[in-house]
Amino acid sequence: MLRFMGHAVLAAALLLAPASASATESFVDGLEDVPLMVGLDPLPDRSVVFDKPNGRIVESYAAGAVRRAEVVRFYDTTMPQLGWTGRSPAYRREGEVLRIGFEGRDGDLVVRFSLSPR
Repeated sequence: MLRFMGHAVLAAALLLAPASASATESFVDGLEDVPLMVGLDPLPDRSVVFDKPNGRIVESYAAGAVRRAEVVRFYDTTMPQLGWTGRSPAYRREGEVLRIGFEGRDGDLVVRFSLSPR
């Protein structure tokens, strides 16, 4: 009986424990409210963030072995859930515009996130 209870406690602890670092949600550098799609890794050395009186200006990059269509589909689905309107390549929310651009080719893609005031 004690052995069963020990297994039950261990199972409950594993279910309630935070997800591993690889499974946790991450965000685009400088844009703590824009999730980074799984499969993309941030390129922090290319990021620029300015906080101006008239709004934020952010340019951030991420890269991965993903396809452009997957990225567009992810952000076209995700951004409206976060209060953004529009579709790729431009989303709008609260006086800001987020544009998503691409460099490279499918399978070796760099994604550029550019945020500016409208």
